Amino acid sequence: MSEFSVSRKTMQSKQKFRRFWEHENRIWEWTGDYTHLAIYDLVEGFRRWPLWVRLGWQDIVLRYRRSIIGPFWLTLSMGVMVFSLGLLYGGIFKIDARQYLPFLTIGLLVWGLISGVITEGCQVFIEADWLIRQVDLPLSMFPLRVVWRNLILFLHNLPIYLMVVFFFDVQVDWVLLLAIPGLFVLLANAFWCAILLGMLSARFRDLPQMVASILQVAFFVTPIIWTSEQVGRGRFLIHGNPFYHFIELLRGPMLGKAPVLLNWEISLGIMLFGYIGTFFFYRRFQGRIAYWV
Repeated sequence: MSEFSVSRKTMQSKQKFRRFWEHENRIWEWTGDYTHLAIYDLVEGFRRWPLWVRLGWQDIVLRYRRSIIGPFWLTLSMGVMVFSLGLLYGGIFKIDARQYLPFLTIGLLVWGLISGVITEGCQVFIEADWLIRQVDLPLSMFPLRVVWRNLILFLHNLPIYLMVVFFFDVQVDWVLLLAIPGLFVLLANAFWCAILLGMLSARFRDLPQMVASILQVAFFVTPIIWTSEQVGRGRFLIHGNPFYHFIELLRGPMLGKAPVLLNWEISLGIMLFGYIGTFFFYRRFQGRIAYWV
């Protein structure tokens, strides 16, 4: 083969490779526009949904690897805790089990989703440091992975709710469908929260411990094992608790009651301001995450 033909084939290969990357929109010149870069990263993260969906599922599989019932161990432990706390606190508060156990079950299920996303969101970039340093991937993909992983665990625990509905004859109707947009609002808030806490925790490594301590206190000051009617004059403290409104978006419809308008207003307001604030942080410090981890 002549030297000319080898050179020609080499040029053709380079041209094909360049056209491939241009087709994938991967050639992008830096113009100093942080907003463009942040939007590009977010769009690219959602566009690669098959990747973070598969990674989230793999996290669940690896966590319960070689286990007989797999992630249903979490379902079993949640069920034992629900019925144990239900019998204990139902007797302490002198509340009928038919009313208290469904209330407690849904509260614990939703709280598990919220606390899981917040806790793992603090470690989202730290745990993926090896991947961030070696592979050119959109950083928004990792918070999406955390949200998806905790959603899978939440769905694994739903059989407990179905059992409670069946045995305690919970009256649910079309209002149950309102839990779908409520879950969407909750997951949307979880996404920006995972991004913000992930960035701050990558920079300040003491933050995950602080968040874990705050969550322990928040569990007891949120109407999960106790009802809001038991507070009396301190109900304004409940309405100022954002976790209460997130839980009520799902607990109300799953108990056959529509959430009040205040729950939607506060949840949507937190989502709006949360995304605005997180976007400004993300557009400014997104490029430093690889150095912080």
